Amino acid sequence: MAEKAAAIRLEQVRLTLGAPSFHFDCRFEAGAITAVVGPSGSGKSTLLNLISGFERPDSGRVLIGDRDVTELAPAERPVSLVFQDNNLFAHLDLYTNIGLGIHPALRLTAADRQAVSHALERVGLGGFEQRLPGSLSGGERQRAAFARALVRRKPVMLLDEPFAALDPGLRAVMVELLADLHGETGATIVLVTHDPRDVERLARDVVFLEDGRVLVAAATADFFARQDLDAVRRFAGRDAPPTPGRDAGA
Repeated sequence: MAEKAAAIRLEQVRLTLGAPSFHFDCRFEAGAITAVVGPSGSGKSTLLNLISGFERPDSGRVLIGDRDVTELAPAERPVSLVFQDNNLFAHLDLYTNIGLGIHPALRLTAADRQAVSHALERVGLGGFEQRLPGSLSGGERQRAAFARALVRRKPVMLLDEPFAALDPGLRAVMVELLADLHGETGATIVLVTHDPRDVERLARDVVFLEDGRVLVAAATADFFARQDLDAVRRFAGRDAPPTPGRDAGA
């Protein structure tokens, strides 16, 4: 079981990275899955980096729960990360890769070792402890990344397009796995995705970014009901409605 879920707040966070500038003022509810969406370059990965500590804001605050983590290093924050490329060490077996999520020097107790095996079983990789990442399929490597996040037992999980490289069938399986894991852990999950189907299946809330700003922050149903924003319609795959007073077939 993860630590108690924690809300995430970005309070008037500003960051300039060369030419692009970002301004985030938003909240992610404790224990919910929130999808972060928007066009390429809108700031989705930058937002995750600010929460995780890989970027520091020029001004503003990042809070996780009641704690100001703005100046904390990534390792000091109560956060687990799952990337699109799964970020496994190719020369280390799965037991070691996942055990490093518990302790960077791999000083594991008997309970820790049991937790590694249990996490692998939970994601369908029971008995794979001695396998190297290169011997696994893309889906299996992504499952291993989820297992590593599970053993860390952190109240916040950040996922940066974790399904993007998977074929549609495997993607659907992984979406279901994430939904199940969220039900078990109750963690606060922030999911970056380009796929509206992921949003509809998984997310309670949506934060839509455009040009480094929050354009919409809403419950998922309310987000998809928006007819007034072209950017939202494009993301949802809906054509713009006909201009009033004109024949829709013109």
